Amino acid sequence: MRQIRSALFMPASNARAIEKARGLECDAVILDLEDAVAPEAKAAARAQAVAAARQGGFGDRLLVLRVNALDTDWGNEDCAAAICAGFAAVLLPKVSRPDDLTAARAILGEMPLWAMIETCAAMLALPSIAATPGLACLIAGTNDLAKDMRCTPGADRLPLLPHLTAIVTAARAYGILALDGVSNVLADTPALAAECAQGAAFGFDGKTLIHPAQIAPTNRAFAPSAERVAWAQAVIAAFADSVNADKGAIRIGGEMVERLHLAEAERILQNASSL
Repeated sequence: MRQIRSALFMPASNARAIEKARGLECDAVILDLEDAVAPEAKAAARAQAVAAARQGGFGDRLLVLRVNALDTDWGNEDCAAAICAGFAAVLLPKVSRPDDLTAARAILGEMPLWAMIETCAAMLALPSIAATPGLACLIAGTNDLAKDMRCTPGADRLPLLPHLTAIVTAARAYGILALDGVSNVLADTPALAAECAQGAAFGFDGKTLIHPAQIAPTNRAFAPSAERVAWAQAVIAAFADSVNADKGAIRIGGEMVERLHLAEAERILQNASSL
């Protein structure tokens, strides 16, 4: 799966929002049946999301459906409706143990699953959740996790940092995507840019969003910079040189570079070429 820098949540109950999403510069659109939809609007939102997926028009944007949890009145029907509707994946909220994913898999078959990690129980079961076959992405549900922990993150998100690191680590261990949680800062401000930069520094592939104004700063933060692309090109060229064919470490621009850096350089160029 290509890098997902920006994944925008859109309420599936809002037809205008869905139509707008077709022209936004985000990498993924997540039509939301859970938090953004009132109980009395769940069934209508489900039908509208399925109709939008079948109609298409989202271009290269990955289209994902966030369903309600399976222990609610709507979760099973949400999953059943997602089958063959044209979604690239189903995002399951409140995943706290592998059995939650197994239950969804029984309905969805081979359809890729994404998991919201937003409870203390999920953090304790994170390795086994990430190891679940068919799981393609972990998303940090930072607002709900902070609520469950009874912590106050603040701008630096200090109480959540060990958990963000754990989510990235679990995703890397099992070769799946890791997306940072949403920011409550809605405008393109230094505060939002700092949070995006923090997530990128922690190793997340991208970030989930709740407002179109967050797309541009997020894409900037998670795209390879010109400096990183130049470094990657230099590393690949240096190791391709026959002079260095038998060397495990070489010097580039005053720094030691090992062959382990070659894989990272190749990943950077692959991401850059896909944007």
